[in-house]
Amino acid sequence: MSYGVLCRSAAVLSSCLLVCSVQISAQEVKPGQEVKLGGDASLTIRGILSSTVFVQDARFGLGNGQQAEFVLQELAGWWHGGDVRNMRLTFEFKGPQLTGTWRGNATMEADFFGGFNGAGAFGDEQPLARIRLAYADLTNGRTTFRVGQAWSLTLGNIPVSTSHLGFPLGWGSGGFIGWRFPGLFVMHALSASDATTKAQVQFAVMKGSWVDETAADQPSAGEAGIPQLEARLNIDGKLTSGTWGAYLVGHWDRKDLNNVRADSAAEPPENNLDGYALEAGARMQSGRLTLHGNAYTGKAMGHQFAQIVQFGDIKGWGAWAQAGVDLSKVWSIWLYAGAENPDDDDIVAPNDRLESFLVVPMLRYKTGPYSLGLEWLHNRTDYRIAQGIDDRTGNQISFSARFDF
Repeated sequence: MSYGVLCRSAAVLSSCLLVCSVQISAQEVKPGQEVKLGGDASLTIRGILSSTVFVQDARFGLGNGQQAEFVLQELAGWWHGGDVRNMRLTFEFKGPQLTGTWRGNATMEADFFGGFNGAGAFGDEQPLARIRLAYADLTNGRTTFRVGQAWSLTLGNIPVSTSHLGFPLGWGSGGFIGWRFPGLFVMHALSASDATTKAQVQFAVMKGSWVDETAADQPSAGEAGIPQLEARLNIDGKLTSGTWGAYLVGHWDRKDLNNVRADSAAEPPENNLDGYALEAGARMQSGRLTLHGNAYTGKAMGHQFAQIVQFGDIKGWGAWAQAGVDLSKVWSIWLYAGAENPDDDDIVAPNDRLESFLVVPMLRYKTGPYSLGLEWLHNRTDYRIAQGIDDRTGNQISFSARFDF
């Protein structure tokens, strides 16, 4: 790591510690406790401490360990590793009353999937931090205006796992899509707060994104085109011994393939590439049983991890479902299954990914904020090669500990 990067990292860490220490040095901070900052403002610190030990018989994308999703390469034998990158810190600021019933709030969240400090020996044990969320809210309880980097509305139900937190199961490999973008967001409750069944609408205008930018902070066809537009409807209700929910999301964006080329470069055959997606999801928790999942269909959505994270004029669909059963107050079993299926006619280049299937059973022990999980991740990804189709399979067996605070 260069001296400049080291100094910047130290400055960020020092700033975070300073924020945490302002006016709370004499207070005992308990998990989830609101810390008064002055007036009617407060800060709540939340987070996740997570550690995973694993063995694998393949190299995976989007990474290995807690980031493994789909098979890149089968290996001749097994190898082992450990991963703590899921560690997460969330700072939730409840701001002061501004006018009438309106209040200002803010959220900042970071984890350690920002790469590694070097390669080879010592690098694996020094993961770098990255910003996940950073936004400010103006809210009156029923309507919220959000500005900053937040989740796209396509992020819906999240598979339960003790190993895959920062990169949930199925992201790019099993029907789970969505990503974080800077933008403008509006959320409005359609029903009263005490209604038995609640409905909410959400709208978002987010920064465009695509794969052709020459470096970070440079323009891509996504930024040159029309921003990402999304709308979502949420419906939630109660059961006799549980809850249920459903949502529907629509997405559209336009990438301009022409505007970010050099003046001297030839114009592309097509100027615009439209991306779209329609997604639906549902969940149900009743007694000992939990069921949830979602499905989507769309085109040119690689920037939200669709089409097995492939970028182009590619159509496809994906879906996943997960069932969990509580065996006792602390023991439960879970089974996840997901698929990602780009249109074969749109996958033409050698080594492009045609299809992915992901299955993950898990045995979990959970008491309060502490949980242990034993998981077996099995993936099969089909690749197009000159001779036809190459089926690559891989396995990961992991044991994880997680503490939420």
